Amino acid sequence: MRLTIIGSSGSFPGPDSPASCYLLEADGFRLLLDLGNGALGTLQRHIDIYSVDAVYLSHLHADHCFDLCSYWVARMYHPEGMKSRIPVYGPGGVALRAAEAYGLDPDPGMTEVFDFRELTPGRLRIGPFDARVEHVNHPVEAFGIRLEQGGSAMAYSGDTGACDALVELAADTDLFLCEAAFQDHREHPKDMHLTGSEAGEYATRARARSLLLTHLVPWNDDEITLAEARSTYAGPIGLARSGQVHVIGS
Repeated sequence: MRLTIIGSSGSFPGPDSPASCYLLEADGFRLLLDLGNGALGTLQRHIDIYSVDAVYLSHLHADHCFDLCSYWVARMYHPEGMKSRIPVYGPGGVALRAAEAYGLDPDPGMTEVFDFRELTPGRLRIGPFDARVEHVNHPVEAFGIRLEQGGSAMAYSGDTGACDALVELAADTDLFLCEAAFQDHREHPKDMHLTGSEAGEYATRARARSLLLTHLVPWNDDEITLAEARSTYAGPIGLARSGQVHVIGS
């Protein structure tokens, strides 16, 4: 599996990164994990955007899904004709949310180019990936995901506060892509995001072989977040940056 960081900025795009978006490739299949605001432009630096095979939306906050609106325009109104439908996996109501975001009537909404599939906890197959999704702890319905292919495994937390499901999703993975929007020295709302030290704790409990911190809010000092995570996790660790490529399981 090959993971390219398209956007890793938390809550809103930063000066060097769009909001959350990650390109996962295997066996010629291209899956987008989230499509936050600003991501579609940066994605074009890496691939032909019409070569995407499926989109997974962890939840329906703007910084994880709103560039689906731009992508709808690109697929719907291409000068050579409307592009074929691709699956879009997301929480309940994802098709309606997408239509409302662009001011479309719900019927057909965006269904002419997107085949919306609502997630429920459990296992599913997405292209070559064996996937498992579970609810995580966020103010709206949100999912974390585990993806396995060819003997390798990764997990992506999405947005979450403290949540034991993360341990199961990330258990013995080669890479745990985990949000770390908060920092220990600041007051913050409960049940919304993790600190770096909490991300490290979950990676340790899960025995993840490496940890990549993401959803990094532009007003934070990322080096503090990294230091917090290192205080609770002893394995290889890094900060997700737009443009990075990670070969998983190599």
